[in-house]
Amino acid sequence: MTEVVVVTDYDVLAEVYEWLISDAKVAPAEFAASFDDVLSLLPANAHVLDCSCGTGQLAIGLAGRGIQVVATDASEAMVRRTAELSEEFGVSVRAVRASWEELPDHFEDGTFDMLFCVGNSLHHAAGATGRGAALESMSRLLRPGGRLVLTSRTWELVRARGSRLDIGDRLVRRNGRDAVVVYRWEIAPHWEEEHHIEIAIAQVDATGLVLVHSELLSCWPYRYEELEVELHRVGLRPEVSTFDLEAENYMVVASKV
Repeated sequence: MTEVVVVTDYDVLAEVYEWLISDAKVAPAEFAASFDDVLSLLPANAHVLDCSCGTGQLAIGLAGRGIQVVATDASEAMVRRTAELSEEFGVSVRAVRASWEELPDHFEDGTFDMLFCVGNSLHHAAGATGRGAALESMSRLLRPGGRLVLTSRTWELVRARGSRLDIGDRLVRRNGRDAVVVYRWEIAPHWEEEHHIEIAIAQVDATGLVLVHSELLSCWPYRYEELEVELHRVGLRPEVSTFDLEAENYMVVASKV
């Protein structure tokens, strides 16, 4: 028997988000450890913002190291789950519902030593205008010399593959339950047009019931060279980049001028 839940934002997908996080990062401590190199750049008593926190694995991992962390997300459900995970691990994380554009309404300019925008989040900003506004907000919140840590899909590679269906080749086990993860890509003809990703998580419980959570997400891809220009425009100078046209994802570390 199959039950299908179709949603259009992260407020429902938040309940099954762990199945989208890699095995290597699903534990908060391991997620934080994946950024050891950039975390070594933090000053003592640093203030850090995770401004696309998802269900909070990174923020909780950072707080577990004694770092002062604030976690924000545009999804109320993501923020709630981050607060729950913080309580579960016994660490202090302030969790706030805020889109990127709303960040300056909640925090003073120059508040943070480091901002994280990870998990391939930036493509949800609506085109070049939305992306620029998001990056401007992030830049404002960094102190001079502070750093933005951003991870992204390699959209050059994604677009080259065209519209398609990607079905996971193995079961993913989380919280004692197995699921298959499916991505359906709708690639628009032109870069600047709205693209779509439908994500389906098909869970199988002990009774044989299959529960499918399916969500259609809007996204606006960008070339790496465009991202570099946009970072410079808001006063952020890239220091580190792992961009590779053949790699699925990359990281950029940019400092506030």
